Amino acid sequence: MRIGLYPGTFDPLTLGHIDIITRASTLVDRLIIGVAINNDKNPLFTLDERVHLIEKEVDRLKLPSVDIKVHPFKNLLIDCAKDVGASILIRGLRAVSDFEYEYQMVGMNRVLSNNVETVFLMADANYQSIASRLVKEIAKLGGNIESFVSDNIAEAINMKFNQNK
Repeated sequence: MRIGLYPGTFDPLTLGHIDIITRASTLVDRLIIGVAINNDKNPLFTLDERVHLIEKEVDRLKLPSVDIKVHPFKNLLIDCAKDVGASILIRGLRAVSDFEYEYQMVGMNRVLSNNVETVFLMADANYQSIASRLVKEIAKLGGNIESFVSDNIAEAINMKFNQNK
């Protein structure tokens, strides 16, 4: 069984992430969406909220050809891969700067474990400009984010910012 791990903070889950999830699901038998705790990024959503939002979005995708699970983690990515039995890391790339960072990560991960292969998927051209950080900034300033996230995610983001007013 080919098990892939698509890790990220997903704060929030964007249409770009959904595109990668959909495309990655054709490459593996089981896809684990690893939701990382990364307090350095000052997440808008708690870990539990992000997991719940992703689970709802995955259910809406209805991808019958693959088993998709959402798995929170707070350890090293390579250890998370071992924990879930993944032999493939799925990484989405939007720009050259993403590749430079990911290239370093592949090297480090290979030293930690040579049993896990990394597969890069280029973001669809329609989603290359979408960054979670920018989505949050636009929403915080009252802008329309519906071109960047699903309706459910947009609603959750807007509710968060309305709570903070």
